[in-house]
Amino acid sequence: MSSLRQLTSSLLMATGLLFLAACGGGDNARVTLKLTDAPGDTFEKAVVTISKVYLKGDVDGEEGKGDVVLLSEPVTTDLLTLANDAADLVKDAEVPPGRYKELRFVITGGYVQVKQDGGSRIFATSPSYEGLPEGAQVDGDLQMPSAASSGLKVKFDKDADVTITSDDDQKVILVDFDVAQSFGKEAGNSGKWVMRPVIKGADLQFSGNVEVTLQLQDGLGFPVPGTAQLSGFSAVLVNADGSRETLPFTATTSAVFVADFKYLLPGTYQVDVVAPEGVSFTTDLARPAAATVGSGAEAHVDFTLTSIGF
Repeated sequence: MSSLRQLTSSLLMATGLLFLAACGGGDNARVTLKLTDAPGDTFEKAVVTISKVYLKGDVDGEEGKGDVVLLSEPVTTDLLTLANDAADLVKDAEVPPGRYKELRFVITGGYVQVKQDGGSRIFATSPSYEGLPEGAQVDGDLQMPSAASSGLKVKFDKDADVTITSDDDQKVILVDFDVAQSFGKEAGNSGKWVMRPVIKGADLQFSGNVEVTLQLQDGLGFPVPGTAQLSGFSAVLVNADGSRETLPFTATTSAVFVADFKYLLPGTYQVDVVAPEGVSFTTDLARPAAATVGSGAEAHVDFTLTSIGF
């Protein structure tokens, strides 16, 4: 994820949880769609207007038949504000039983604010895009090919169709919209950025998480009291594509500090620890350490600081 902040940084930008649950009393199922995002280091803002979300139906191969609209009222959001969290984009939309081939997002506008040349620059789909902050100066174009027409296509796992029945059990479809991989500078043209979405869908039961802990070895303290604390350290999570997500450690009721990475696609991740500037350290575990996330499962990586220097 060239993250919505560092071209090598982590942006699971818009991980979506598509929740298919049986209806309480009718023949339809209900769908809730959530978005989440993880922070990166190059992008300061990534704002999009999602005007429509729909499931692409498959009825005897006829285009448009069987489609189900989940969202028709435009929603404008800064994907970076969703870091390590999830927000309801669609809540309890009714979905008739049937076979669905993909999920589509229709995005009618957006802008990114990028750190460049010692400052920040804005690239927008239009200088008059309604989502721009008041008085914003647009420095270049952001192109979103097909996003406003046919929509961004989210294929399901292994390109398989998803079938929903009236008595369907609880079902979760996890959608990973990798922002870092999805936004890039157009080659040979410094005035344009392009969104070419890298989106994956997986038919899963639940998303997972990685809990990372950090503590001092017994008897170890900071060489200069008051100059640093474990709360100044951060955990780093790297996915298989090289996208990075960083979270600060927070204190618990004990001497253990925790960083919890949520809403993750199942898979193998690399976990590391970074210290405040000017601080060197060693840990009991070789870094980076590996963490494997299963469907609906929590993985743990526990680091103990064995030395600290300045």
